[in-house]
Amino acid sequence: MELEILGMNFGCVLGALQAWEFPEKDCLLPPSPGYCIVAASTIVKLPQILKILKHNSVRGLSLVSFELEVVGYTIALAYSIHKGLPFSAYGEFLFLLIQAIILVAIIYYYSQPLGGKTWIKPLLYCAIAPTIIAGQIDPFLFEALYASHHAIFFSARAPQIWTNYKNKSTGELSFLTCFMNFDGSIDIVFTSIQENAPVSVIMGSIIDIVIKGTILGQIVLSQKSEAKKKKKDN
Repeated sequence: MELEILGMNFGCVLGALQAWEFPEKDCLLPPSPGYCIVAASTIVKLPQILKILKHNSVRGLSLVSFELEVVGYTIALAYSIHKGLPFSAYGEFLFLLIQAIILVAIIYYYSQPLGGKTWIKPLLYCAIAPTIIAGQIDPFLFEALYASHHAIFFSARAPQIWTNYKNKSTGELSFLTCFMNFDGSIDIVFTSIQENAPVSVIMGSIIDIVIKGTILGQIVLSQKSEAKKKKKDN
């Protein structure tokens, strides 16, 4: 019986259990490390979402950073689908995009009142994104968009880094989400090397590690500073 979920043959597992046998290792492990990344991506932004909801605050979060993340994930997902890549290669972008959209919606909600200009951006996204995901744009423009998506992700991190530096605090940024983002980028580099990905892809991921590592470092330093301040106050 064939029953594959995220690359794992659960039909094989069920067959073994019905025969009162322990499933073989090949049944329990996905054929590609890409599926492990996809599975992990389903919860990457959950700690950030829960932290905002718990504190009812988006203090210290850069709205522009999260909006640009949505754009970057949309382009990466659309390009992967258009190129006919396996789900293991683009599944993470799907789950990260869903979570990024939820995050932007939550930030909008807790940032009320919002100006009229702010609502133009989600309206434009809703109008353009379906066309991009469907691949119904000029092939040259599509390639140019994908080539720029690393720059978009870099631009997405920069406003948050500057906000952290300016405020001398990381506000409601989730350490766990940032750590998983950082760890995920490291995994992608090793996976890309194993799969002989182009040097440009590997270099883009390395730059991503540096940027995410910077934000992670800011969170650690901010938490230490806040802990010292509390200790002095007590």
